[in-house]
Amino acid sequence: MTKYIGILTAGGDSPGLNAAIRGVGKAAVGHYGMHLIGFRDGFRGLMENRTAPLEGGQLSGILTLGGTILGTSRDKPHKMSVGGKMRDMTDAIVSNYHDHRLDCLVCLGGGGTQKNALRLKEAGLNVVTLPKTIDNDVAMTDITFGFDTALGIATEAVDRLHSTAHSHHRIIVVEIMGHRAGWLALGAGIAGGADVILVPEIPYDVDSVATAIKRRSRGGKPFSIVAVAEGAISVQEHQARLAALESKKGRKVKDIEVEEPEIVYADRTIKLAQQLEQMTGLEARVTILGHLQRGGAPSAADRILSTRLGTATADLINEGRYGVMVAARGESTEAVLLEDVAGKVKTVPVDHPWVESARRVGTNFGD
Repeated sequence: MTKYIGILTAGGDSPGLNAAIRGVGKAAVGHYGMHLIGFRDGFRGLMENRTAPLEGGQLSGILTLGGTILGTSRDKPHKMSVGGKMRDMTDAIVSNYHDHRLDCLVCLGGGGTQKNALRLKEAGLNVVTLPKTIDNDVAMTDITFGFDTALGIATEAVDRLHSTAHSHHRIIVVEIMGHRAGWLALGAGIAGGADVILVPEIPYDVDSVATAIKRRSRGGKPFSIVAVAEGAISVQEHQARLAALESKKGRKVKDIEVEEPEIVYADRTIKLAQQLEQMTGLEARVTILGHLQRGGAPSAADRILSTRLGTATADLINEGRYGVMVAARGESTEAVLLEDVAGKVKTVPVDHPWVESARRVGTNFGD
């Protein structure tokens, strides 16, 4: 029997989304003879029944495109703004799923999308997900698509900032995305030769950072590059956060997510630069890369990864294997139960080989 597949992209945009849509579509339609229908703007489009045809020419020419041809949103099935009120629209999504006679819904997204897909699975739908995010923080997969592209962009930015830092004898503090995990700042910091790398997993002492910068200045290098993940926090902030979370009665600290608006990250980075300027006597400047890291064409590695994960998704659907995320495992893939992925974050181990290598070349982590 011919299978009918729905597909959507949710959460933030990321390089490789179109390549993944193409991989799923060409394998599902061209190889297995399935029917594919796209839903616009994530779970909201599925709830509002806004569709996009994805057979034939619609999948041509999108491999190299950034963003997503389907559009995206951060709407959650169980918490969606409708008529000015937050409502649980799961039933509407389930109804539209059945109205289209879907055999499976494919969801491309990061950590939030994995949780939302699990909710739909628990509501009785067949779902398969793919791990997308430039932060590389989705659990149970070696890597997420979008990370390699963003890593290249952030690294090039750090490279370019070196010349200004050197010419003007400045401290350049460059803020890189990653509010829960420091993979992007860590990788770009190492590849770009940053002198200081600050990540959420290693709370920093500003005195340690300032001491490292002054040591460089005394050694004849009156400039420094500080690569800081947007979610990096000081030791004092970390202790205050733990105390606040532990006060939440009956809840474990690890189970509580702290959501902060983006402006908080920028304010924190600017404050750090001001502190370093005062403590070192060197002029400090801030560069916030922001959404620049998510834009543009995907790298070759992300195009290959997205295609591999997309075609593996079609294979699983053909086999009738649902309720899983298609994870990258070396040069192959593995189907991982959504229950093992949802709600978890892949953070940087403090003893990760990247961290150890950076320390051995003299990089300061503020600890």
